Amino acid sequence: MSLESEYLEAFEVHSPEGIRAALASGASPTQLIKSKRPVDCLIEGYLRSDRFSDCLRVLLDAGATLDDSMLEALLLDDASALRRLIGRGGPNLDVKLRVPCAFTACDGVTPLHICAEFNRVHCARVLLDAGAAVDARADVDPDGLGGQTPIFHTVNSIRNFCRPMLDLLTEHDAALDTRVTGLVWGPGADWETVVLDVTPLSYAQCGLFAQFHRSEADIYANLALLFERRYGAPLPMRNVPNRYLAPRPG
Repeated sequence: MSLESEYLEAFEVHSPEGIRAALASGASPTQLIKSKRPVDCLIEGYLRSDRFSDCLRVLLDAGATLDDSMLEALLLDDASALRRLIGRGGPNLDVKLRVPCAFTACDGVTPLHICAEFNRVHCARVLLDAGAAVDARADVDPDGLGGQTPIFHTVNSIRNFCRPMLDLLTEHDAALDTRVTGLVWGPGADWETVVLDVTPLSYAQCGLFAQFHRSEADIYANLALLFERRYGAPLPMRNVPNRYLAPRPG
C-alpha cells in the first residue's frame, strides 16, 4: 500500500496512530491530496467516532490549519476553548460555517449544526447554555434546498453515533414539525441524494434507503423517540425487522 493510501486509510478509520505513522514516514499535513487538504479529507470522512478529535489534533499539531478558531474548537469538542471564544466576544453563536461533509450538507450552518453533525456534545452544551437557538436554520441553496435545523443532522447518523446529540437536542425541545423543501445528502459523493419535503421524522426514515447503509434497529430506535415526542404516542411498529429484507436461504 502506498504512503498516500495508508494516510487516507488512517483518516477513514479514525486512527491517530496511523496518521502519526504516515506523518513520520513523510506524509505532509498540508500538501493537497487529490486537490483537497489533508484536514478536509479527515473532516469529510463518514465516521463520527470519539477518535475524530484525536486525529484532528495530530494534524493540527503537525502544521495543518483550519483558519477559523470557532470551527477548530467545535471539531475538537474543546468546550474550554469555546467558552473562551464566547467570553471574549468572539464569533456570534449564529455565525455561518462551511465544512466538507459526507452526509447532510454543512454549507452555511451554525455552530450548533456542526455539533449535531459531528456529535460534539460538550461544545453543544456550551452553545445551548450561552443561548444558541436550538432551531436555527441553515442557509438555503439556489435550488431551494437546505434550511434544516440542527436536529436533522442527528436522526440517521452512521452507526447512530450522533444519538447523544439527538437526545440533547430533544431535551432542549428542538422542534420536530419543521419542514424543508429538500436536503442534499452526501453532496458531491457517489451516494449524493436529494430528499424532498423533509421533516426530522421523515429524514430519520431515509436511513432505510440502501445508499444510507444504516441499521434498521438504529433507525427505528430514533423514530420511536421522535414519534413519541412529536405525537405523544408509541410508534406503530409493524414488520420490524422487515421480513422481505431478511437473508434468504440458498
